[in-house]
Amino acid sequence: MDPNGELLAIARRIGVEAAQLAAARRAEGVEVAASKSSLEDVVTFADREVELFIRGSLADARPNDGFLGEESTDSASAGTSGLTWVVDPIDGTVNYLYGIPAYNISIAAVEGEPDPQTWRALAGCVVNPAVGEVFTASDARGAFLGTTPLHVNPPVDLSQALVATGFSYTAETRVKQARVLGGLLGQVRDIRRIGAAALDLCYVAAGRYDAYYERGLNPWDHAAGALVAAEAGAAVKGFGDRAAAREFTLAAEPLLAARLEPIIRSLFDDAGL
Repeated sequence: MDPNGELLAIARRIGVEAAQLAAARRAEGVEVAASKSSLEDVVTFADREVELFIRGSLADARPNDGFLGEESTDSASAGTSGLTWVVDPIDGTVNYLYGIPAYNISIAAVEGEPDPQTWRALAGCVVNPAVGEVFTASDARGAFLGTTPLHVNPPVDLSQALVATGFSYTAETRVKQARVLGGLLGQVRDIRRIGAAALDLCYVAAGRYDAYYERGLNPWDHAAGALVAAEAGAAVKGFGDRAAAREFTLAAEPLLAARLEPIIRSLFDDAGL
């Protein structure tokens, strides 16, 4: 097996096992453990348990690799191999809390520092336990939903583009994001917002959206999903020549991305974002 294929096999196996654990805890009933950036930004006991499971399983399989997880950023480890696993144990926690079937486990292996501006994503897996979907990708080897190859939608006119986005947990920022949305709504087919960034990126890869954009994503929010989208043919980027990161993430068929980026950037400026 090639090295990236081995990493992908590990990500997929652990991702599926972690998804089973998350689904079991959801069936038992979800309890909020704490709030993070705001009262609306919650973490459940299941988030923590699933991350501990993933971290332990990865350490058993790849003891020399680093680890960066959403629920343990204060104990991230660098490792000695030059690879880091970037993990969101339950992406879409509010959906998970309410029983909305749009949450996921996201696991990616990246080469270099765990910084989206400089890393090279090698393998990624995104699992939605609620519907049994497993999205995977490895560098230069394509993206898949199960065993089905994924491809972004062909180019569409902006007026026919279905565009997804997400919102901050901070009320003041959400108000500004709503102004951006108001400026974009009249220029596209429609807007979708499901509240799970990794799934948004995978849905671009699967042709369920034409484009997705968001500001404020953390590395674990998009590490695996961005690779899936890129391997399906999407342009995944930040503003200008910058890589997708917290400042801005856009994923779309390349011609549509080139059309959308300046429009969204202008709307961001007008809204004070």
